[in-house]
Amino acid sequence: MPTDSSPDFTYEPVGATRDNLTVCPPGYHPLHVRTRVGEGGELFRRAAEAVLTWEMHRALGVGIDATADRAAPGVDVTVTLAGVVKAPCRVVWTLEEPRHAGWAYGTLTGHPESGEEAFVVDRTGDGTVWLTVAAFSRAAKWYARAGGPATRGLQHAYARRCGTVLRKLCAPYDEA
Repeated sequence: MPTDSSPDFTYEPVGATRDNLTVCPPGYHPLHVRTRVGEGGELFRRAAEAVLTWEMHRALGVGIDATADRAAPGVDVTVTLAGVVKAPCRVVWTLEEPRHAGWAYGTLTGHPESGEEAFVVDRTGDGTVWLTVAAFSRAAKWYARAGGPATRGLQHAYARRCGTVLRKLCAPYDEA
């Protein structure tokens, strides 16, 4: 788990999702959405690459401004929603293994939320490929607080949309 306690991060413990995608520190709201993407080794490799290179996020229609072409610890990423809301983050961990790949970023000063979000692609023993989007967060800006449950509903919709978009990006590789 990273030990970076940079003053730019707006939450603790930084890197908490690395070993436990269901972690949710007190005072935060959990998010855990798992979507079946398809089947097979080639589909897994394609999905992993789409997640690790921001392709999935760009296909969602959000703006991505990253300091590198690929997720890696320390890479700064600003996600822009609706061309207006800028959400600065920093990648806190990455994972590239034969059956698991992904990363997580933590919120930085200026992000409307405070917390961490992970995007992990897994290939199970039967060959099924899954995307898990997991997070813990709480409102950091007034408009996120004002949104209350609606803000959390949008986060869940975004996580489900990630799975839908990744499935479409990988459809030609599905062995099912």
